[in-house]
Amino acid sequence: MASEITPLNATAARSAYDIGDLEASKSFHNARSQGEAVEEHSSGGDFIKAIVFGGLDGILTSFAIVAGAAGGGMTPQVVLVLGFSNIFADALSMGVGEFLSSKAHNEWVLSERKREKWELENYPEGEIQEMIDIYEERGMSKEDATIVINKMAKYSEFFVDVMMAEELQLQVPEEDHKWESMKEGLVMFLSFAAFGSLPLMGYVIIPTFFPELGEETLFTSACAVTGIVLFIMGCVKSMFSTTNWFVSGMETFMLGGACATLAYVIGQYVEEKTGAKV
Repeated sequence: MASEITPLNATAARSAYDIGDLEASKSFHNARSQGEAVEEHSSGGDFIKAIVFGGLDGILTSFAIVAGAAGGGMTPQVVLVLGFSNIFADALSMGVGEFLSSKAHNEWVLSERKREKWELENYPEGEIQEMIDIYEERGMSKEDATIVINKMAKYSEFFVDVMMAEELQLQVPEEDHKWESMKEGLVMFLSFAAFGSLPLMGYVIIPTFFPELGEETLFTSACAVTGIVLFIMGCVKSMFSTTNWFVSGMETFMLGGACATLAYVIGQYVEEKTGAKV
């Protein structure tokens, strides 16, 4: 069976297109049609996407907390308490939210599929005509559209899935969609917590070996680590868009800088106005 296109192996086809390499494009499509491409579960790309975007949320949230605390003149101990408690609480919230939203969406899609199947069973000529009209709108002649749709309609389960995609723009989830939703939630939790912890690592590791270093050095280390990771994650994020990898990396880097600057300025302003210093 041919491999399914995921954001990972689709990148190979996109790269071939970007550089105008016809042979590479042919090689990719031939391998895929012969089932020789790397076999990946269809949801693999979704999990990588969840890791990237969950990680971005985590590291931006954490860095904003660190920057705000630094602007407010808080001690490293307070930064760690605020940082880790917020990151893991937010990670749990994000993970649970991802699970519930994914589960609810899949259940809704399946309910829509059930309705479409019922309509096909009870009024097939109407559903078939709807599909013919859709294909005509896309440029197919009425005669060809009628032939194609009537051929597909012989395979009811397949045809219902096609109706879902063409009429409602909905992708029918896999049979194990509940387990997939749980995995998506877990991936979101872990990626948010893991990447969110990175800006705090300097506050944990550096004092162990260099206890004489001050708060400014610790904050600088957090900025450096976060900046590098944000740029890398921005580059990876370009796999899911048509944006150039360098542009995507710089956009993500500057977004992180803007968030941190705002948090730092607000923290500094509140500290100056209230005189609160922890």
